[in-house]
Amino acid sequence: QAQLVESGGGLVQTGGSLRVSCAASARTFSGSAMGWFRQAPGKEREFVAFISWTGDGTRYSDSVKGRFTISRDNAKSTVYLQMNALKPEDTAVYYCASSLDYISTPEDVDEYEYWGQGTQVTVSS
Repeated sequence: QAQLVESGGGLVQTGGSLRVSCAASARTFSGSAMGWFRQAPGKEREFVAFISWTGDGTRYSDSVKGRFTISRDNAKSTVYLQMNALKPEDTAVYYCASSLDYISTPEDVDEYEYWGQGTQVTVSS
């Protein structure tokens, strides 16, 4: 079973930056497309960003486009989400997800096979 472990969450002021990471076992990371999602209290889990196995394909939600950057280091079996210009509405638990299968709709939670436990990101106003 794949293991995904997020880290790097925390408390930051509006306009600040934070980078969250997701480390995976090498066996499950290899060949996997990766996504970041977030869930705020009382809301459904929503798509944030996606990156293909090769890293040459990325996609972002409209709400984070231009502020967040997804990247991956396949040698370290780790995917990152660099978050800049943070807003209070970015406050949520951030989850990484992976899939060894082809993903046709990165925004769909059902496309992903494995999920991490999440890391809390809080942006104060």
